[in-house]
Amino acid sequence: MIVGVGVDIVDVNRMKRILESSRSRRFLERVFSDEEIRACEATAHPAQGFAARFAAKEALAKALGTGFSRGVTPARIMVQGEERSRPTIALTDKALAVARSMDVGRIHVSLTHTDQSACALVVLEYDRSPGE
Repeated sequence: MIVGVGVDIVDVNRMKRILESSRSRRFLERVFSDEEIRACEATAHPAQGFAARFAAKEALAKALGTGFSRGVTPARIMVQGEERSRPTIALTDKALAVARSMDVGRIHVSLTHTDQSACALVVLEYDRSPGE
């Protein structure tokens, strides 16, 4: 059973501007894990990867119903997987606690991007069978 759905879209050019700014390293370290940073920086178009991962973080926060509040922050949501592999999401701290309180058993995520935009869809699946 589905307990949450979230979708988000991020402008790739906006992410490029952030990455080119003097504060880009601070932004990256505040929003992304070391693993996420390495994965995106290893690609031919890092801004697309960062934009897609940020869209997934935002979509997950929407699916939880919290947005980036109540301790659910982008840093607590990790989008894992290399550029050509199936992405997954791992949660820590408050994001994990909110998901557990909703009995989330599985997190499904789909990412896509063009030169201009990146989009993510997140579906949260209930942990129990109907009738439990």
